[in-house]
Amino acid sequence: MGRKKKQFWESVLYTIPAIILVTITIYIPFVMSGYYSLTEWNGIAKEPVFIGLDNFKKVLSGSSEFIKSLIFTGKYTILFMIFSNVLALAIAVALVQKIRFANLMRGMFFVPYIMSMIIVGFIWKFIFSQGFEVLFEMTGWGFLNWSWLGESNLAFVAIVMVGVWQSLGFYIVLYIAGLQAVPTDVLEAATVDGATSWKRFFKVTLPLLGPSITTCVFMSLTNALKVFDIILALTKGGPGGSTYSATLDIYREAFQNNNYGLGSAKSLVFFVIVLVITQLAMKIMKSREVDL
Repeated sequence: MGRKKKQFWESVLYTIPAIILVTITIYIPFVMSGYYSLTEWNGIAKEPVFIGLDNFKKVLSGSSEFIKSLIFTGKYTILFMIFSNVLALAIAVALVQKIRFANLMRGMFFVPYIMSMIIVGFIWKFIFSQGFEVLFEMTGWGFLNWSWLGESNLAFVAIVMVGVWQSLGFYIVLYIAGLQAVPTDVLEAATVDGATSWKRFFKVTLPLLGPSITTCVFMSLTNALKVFDIILALTKGGPGGSTYSATLDIYREAFQNNNYGLGSAKSLVFFVIVLVITQLAMKIMKSREVDL
């Protein structure tokens, strides 16, 4: 009994600091955001003015800017998830083969992921604005002379491309770990049964990659939904506000327009949307996993 009591108090004492930090950094700001969403406050006045659910009515009644940002975020999320997972899985399959410099190539793909998104954004902004211009003069290829950050459609493509490029290495590592965990005896049995390499991959390897696919899909989904810094560095929401994500729109509303009440209401609505989407995605992906 004395040993169990000691273990109990040790668990409590070791857990309390983490609980305090999480409460201060997450739970208290979340509750405060809920309160501010019911008020009109510019961040300067001593006391916010309580206005009830007016902010939520503005958001849910069809705030054009917020709806546009949600549509942009949805399109970005879909494309980011597809390209990140498909490319990462294809490259991971290639890198688990016995080829020269495989480990070096893994490191090269992972380097962009350890870089700050702001730095990546500024690097690619320089490439799109000046690097492509130099390459166009050298090669004459027409697409290099396009206004990549000056046209709405091209700016969207540029953001997706840079986002996928930056995070690709992370998903490659996860897929490589999953591929290396596939039992070799199962693959050998499929080979003995006459399965071709394509059939082995789609009928055996891919189903057994269920946990890795679930993890990568979930991570790419959450990372895409909260996209912020890369857009801030590349386009700052332009041209003409066409590349505002939901998070960037919330940031602009609260910290640039000094409307903390409406910004908090938008953040809570977006929180509910993200919560529902992620839970549905996890449920669907978990149901499709295959156990040995």
